[in-house]
Order: sequence, then structure tokens, then C-alpha cells
Amino acid sequence: MEFRHSHSLGQNFLSDGNLLSAIAADARILPTDDVVEVGAGMGALTRKLAQCARSVTAFEIDERLREYLDPLCAECGNVRVIYGDFMKSDIPVREYKAAANLPYYITTPVLFRFLDDPACRSVTVMVQLEVAERMIAPPGGKDYGALSVAVQLAGSATVTRRVGRHMFDPPPKVDSAVVRIEKTAAPVTDGVKRLVRAAFSMRRKTLVNCLASCGYDRIKVLGALSDMGLDPAVRGERISPQGFTELAARL
Repeated sequence: MEFRHSHSLGQNFLSDGNLLSAIAADARILPTDDVVEVGAGMGALTRKLAQCARSVTAFEIDERLREYLDPLCAECGNVRVIYGDFMKSDIPVREYKAAANLPYYITTPVLFRFLDDPACRSVTVMVQLEVAERMIAPPGGKDYGALSVAVQLAGSATVTRRVGRHMFDPPPKVDSAVVRIEKTAAPVTDGVKRLVRAAFSMRRKTLVNCLASCGYDRIKVLGALSDMGLDPAVRGERISPQGFTELAARL
């Protein structure tokens, strides 16, 4: 019986072998690497990752896909599938590289989990093109926001390839891109996270007004901006990732 894709689970599968091999290559998987994949689907990317890695731990929330994934585990020998919600599951790997064709509906929380996990060394993911643009956006533009800051504080992010919607089954309504993040820094502190969330909570307001609305002391914020040589009317989208780290330390 033909598999019926679930729209609510963001099931848009890739099947082109050359593209899947290219994504695995973008992830720079070595034979000594353990890999974590989210959204294994029918296992097409899982298989390519398994050919490169020591082991692949794949998460899949849709139990209907057992008929494809269980035989793959038996065939490859270095793949295990955890059936359940990735965001509610433990990651049973001490050190790993993340690689995935992420379901669109869960893209941002999965990214933040990988960025926050010190056991994760790099992240290579297929995401919506607009999300990819936000991840690498420089300060000052409309695409720059909390996700941009989080990604760029974690390490170096690069769009390795664009992928047209026609490459998926079924085709989504938007194009996609593969982004690789080489993590080079310790996880962002809770103080910086809170500051960044507050800074982008009301984009049309000045940074001072956003932070004051979220409980920060207005006078202290103004003093910190002055010490950093920043205009008191500056908006959050003008602050670099490193600027947020410095501002958080001053506050």
C-alpha cells in the first residue's frame, strides 16, 4: 500500500541519490564519527550517513515508518532508530555530529537544542530557505534576529547548497537550503539568551524600550550602551552577536 505522507508532521521526503550523497558530504562525516539525525523518514539520508559514520542514531516520530526503518537497521548494522518525539527524548550519544532533513514545523526548536548541547560538534541541516537566510543574516537587516544571534554565537554557519521544492515528495510550497554550522564556542549562557529574546520581542521599538518592557533597568541599559559607544536609540537588529554577549555581561 502506498505510504500517505503526514502534512502535520512535515513529511516531505528526499529521494535523489546524488543530492543525499551531497548532503552527507556537506556534513563532513568521518568513519570515527557518531551522527544524530532527526526525522529519518524512509531512511534515504540515514543510509547515506551510515555509509560514512561509525554509528547513526535516528529519531522518527511516525511509527508507520518502522516497515522502512527496521529493515534498514538490520541491513546497515550501525543504525538505531528511536521512535518518539526528539524534543522529549534523551540523546544517548556522548559526542556527535547532527545531520538531518528537518521537518519544517519543528526546525527552530531542534536547532536550538543542538546549539545548546555541548556534545554536538557540528550541525548540517536541510531547512526552509527563509530560515537558512535568517541563520546567516548579518546585523542590520530584516532577516537578522534571535536565531541569527544564536547560530552565529555558536560557531560558523554556511549555506552549502540551495534545493528546489521539486526535489521533495510531496513538493513543499517553498524552496530549501542546506546549512552547515561548525560549532566553535561554548553554549550561550542563560543571561545572553534572555537578553536576545527581549531585544527582539518588539522589533519596532528601540532596544532600551524592549529591554525595559521585559524587566531590565532602563538606566543600567542606557549606561551600558553608552559605555559600549552605542546610540541610546539603537534597535536590537543593529547589535552584533558579540555585542549581545558584551551587553549581557555589563548588565
